[in-house]
Amino acid sequence: MAYSEEIKKIRQKCFLSQEAFGRELGVSFSSINRWEGGKSKPNMSAMKKIKDFCDIHNIDFNGLEEQWTQTGKDE
Repeated sequence: MAYSEEIKKIRQKCFLSQEAFGRELGVSFSSINRWEGGKSKPNMSAMKKIKDFCDIHNIDFNGLEEQWTQTGKDE
């Protein structure tokens, strides 16, 4: 599963809109939209915020972390 799909899966597990998820992470709606659309990749700071969100909500972060580190290696 691509990192974009992993981010969407995390958001949907908490029944959040992209806008609400962005507020939770302290990033814009457009950032969430671009990540889920595969148009941009979260930076290290954003990944830390996503990890913290996953820890609070007891969501597995490993799939996203693995896909995030692999993105770009095969391109």
